[in-house]
Amino acid sequence: MVANLTLGAGAGGRPAQVQDVSAAAGALAHVDEEAPADARVQISESEAAARLQAVAASRAARAEAANQAVLPVQGRLTSGYGPRWGTRHYGLDFAAPMLTQEVAAADGVVLRAGPASGFGLAVYIQHDNGDVTVYGHMDSIQVQAGDVVEAGDPIALVGNRGQSTGPHLHFEVHEGGMNGPRLDPASWLAERGVDLPA
Repeated sequence: MVANLTLGAGAGGRPAQVQDVSAAAGALAHVDEEAPADARVQISESEAAARLQAVAASRAARAEAANQAVLPVQGRLTSGYGPRWGTRHYGLDFAAPMLTQEVAAADGVVLRAGPASGFGLAVYIQHDNGDVTVYGHMDSIQVQAGDVVEAGDPIALVGNRGQSTGPHLHFEVHEGGMNGPRLDPASWLAERGVDLPA
């Protein structure tokens, strides 16, 4: 569909309407050089190239930001992923004082937030690749299902609920969804540029 382009006055003082794309292009080629800059309908190729470079840089920055992650809490790593007390521990435990702020480890959508067996309270966040991060044992939750969060956004406060021996955050990663295999969260964080505290 070709939009009408008004160019000056036509017969009877009415604006002339251009119905043909080639005619409109020809009309635009004859822009008055004396017209104010904001009235011009074209930019130079060098201006276009500069703007395209800015768009590419912005796209790259957004892609880099989407891969960024943060530690879910400022605390002391007290238990890693793997064998523990004759069973398997599927997450990382970070000891921290009661009510320490917990944050989303990466951008995502809150799938579930509330009571959870063993955790007392838990938050589940799905990320763009389908992985789900799990945060357990908090004292209180600051998000609800459906919330969109970015890496570093507040989600809960450290607590001691559920099967817990002291205030801490239990952090897990489920590959590809809530029921996916549980990954080593240290490796998952490292892939996103986050090192664990010493």
